[in-house]
Formats: sequence, C-alpha cells, structure tokens
Amino acid sequence: MLAAVDVRTVLKRGALVAAANWQVTVIQFMAESTFKMLLSVPVAGGVLLVVLVLGRELPEVFSAGIRESATFVATALAAEPPALISFLLAFAIVGLAGSAFMFLLKGGTVAVLAQAERDAAAVEEPPLRLEPFWTAARFSVRGYDLGCRRYFRRFLRLGLILILVYLASAASYLAVLLHGAEWFTGGQFGWTAIAGIGSTVLVAWVTLVNFLYLLIQMVVVVEDCSVRSATRRVGKFLRAEPRLTFGVFGVVLLLVAGATIVSLIATTSLGLIAFVPLVGLAVVPLQLLAWLFRGLVFQFLGLSALSAYLTLYRRYQAP
Repeated sequence: MLAAVDVRTVLKRGALVAAANWQVTVIQFMAESTFKMLLSVPVAGGVLLVVLVLGRELPEVFSAGIRESATFVATALAAEPPALISFLLAFAIVGLAGSAFMFLLKGGTVAVLAQAERDAAAVEEPPLRLEPFWTAARFSVRGYDLGCRRYFRRFLRLGLILILVYLASAASYLAVLLHGAEWFTGGQFGWTAIAGIGSTVLVAWVTLVNFLYLLIQMVVVVEDCSVRSATRRVGKFLRAEPRLTFGVFGVVLLLVAGATIVSLIATTSLGLIAFVPLVGLAVVPLQLLAWLFRGLVFQFLGLSALSAYLTLYRRYQAP
C-alpha cells in the first residue's frame, strides 16, 4: 500500500512497474509499428491505382505537398467508383485485422501489468533499491499468452465499440467542416475558424474516449468481468477518485505533449543537417534512432499511466 497518496507518488510507482516489465513496452511498440506499416499498404495501393489504372503520372501525384497530393489521389479515386470501392475495402480489411491483432496483445499487456502492480513491493518509497524493484517484474511468455487468450473476446468487443465511436466522431467532424459555418454561426465565421474549433473539439473528445477506453480495459482484467459491468465500475471509480485519476491523466497528457514538441524539434533539426555535405549521410540512422526512441518513450508513458491507474484502482478496492 502506498505510504502517501498523491499524483507524484502514484506516477512514480507506475513508471517503476512499467520499467520492471519493459518487455511489454517493446511488444506494444513493435505491434503498433507493424499496424501502421500494414495500414500503409492499401494507401500505397491507392496511389498505384491512380498511377497505373487511371492513367496518371507518378511525378504528377507527388509534385505538390502532402495535403495537395492526398487531395489529388482522393479526387482521382472518387472519379472512378470501382477503384474507390476497392481502396476502401482493402483499407477496411487491413484496419480491422490490424486492430484485432492490437486488441489481442493488449489483453496480455494489461494482465501482466495488473499482476505486477499487485505483487510489487513499495518500490516508490526512497531510496530506490533493486530488491523491491524486481518484485514488480512479472513478465513471462506463458503469462502474457494466457492474458491474450483470456481477455481477447472482451477486448475485441470493446475495441469494436471504440472503432464505431471513432467512425461516428469522424463523420460528425466532416459534417461540421462541410456545414458548420451555416449550422452554428450563420456564416459569420469562415471555414478556417470552424475547422480550427472542430479540430480542437475532436482532439479533446478522442483523448477523453481513449482515457475511458483504457480504464475499462483495466477494470475488465482486474475484476475479470464483462465490458458492460466494467463500464459501470469505471463510473463508480471516477466518482470515488476524481482528483487523483484526472491528476494522473493531466500530468501524462502534459508529458506526451512535451515529448511530441521535443520530437518535432529534433526532426526539424535533423532535416536541416541533411543539407550539409557528407554530414547529411548520418541523418538516416539518426532518424531511425529518433523514431525508435520516440516510439518507445510514448509507449512507456502510456503503460506508466496504466500502472498508475491500476494503483489507484487497487486503493479504491481496499476496505
């Protein structure tokens, strides 16, 4: 049990638990990278359809910026319904299969961290020593596999609900972009202002949805209950521990935002180095290292937050 309950202590314990089970960070990073690579396959196929089937030229497609190129490809596909249907079908198949793979692995990840947080000693209490730290190391291939198998169906059901929420949110966002100026302001504000406000609301909404999605996953594993029951218990948990839970959420959100800014600065700096003769040859491996480091850091922050929520939920369950 925690000696002092505050956001800093909870996050420290969560980070140490995640660090002791570093294998799940690597697994999640590799799975997410694989998922993104799979999604790029139908996108590349769409470009090839435009280039080969629709009689376009490759330099013509990529002569403008990324936004203009994407608009050009979308317009060209929309002009040919069979090509557009083939592209959307391929993207949907890859997206659903990759998402199911991610849901499968997330069950093992949450199961390992839940056991690790439950069995860990007071690793957050100074001084930091290896003996209590290793009490949090509970990763094993067998345990991870059992977690994946045990919770896959429930995580798949929850994930499909999440996908439906994403699709509804995207449809609402597109509707606001197309008709928002007429619906909400009567034409007083331009499209740029409506797009900025809509994008801000969409980002905030998706962030909140992902937060609740993570909590429901956590409760499904800890309580070994259904998705519906876990949703009700998450509501009770948030009403009982709002300050600490949203405090952890806010701090992790700030850390992710800071890491994103640092990542953008580093990427821009590497882009400037690329123009220097000879020295620019080192940019490619540096970019690969930066991509690897950035992905692992983001995964570690997410799993640290999950471990912190597990600590708070265990405290909430205590008499």
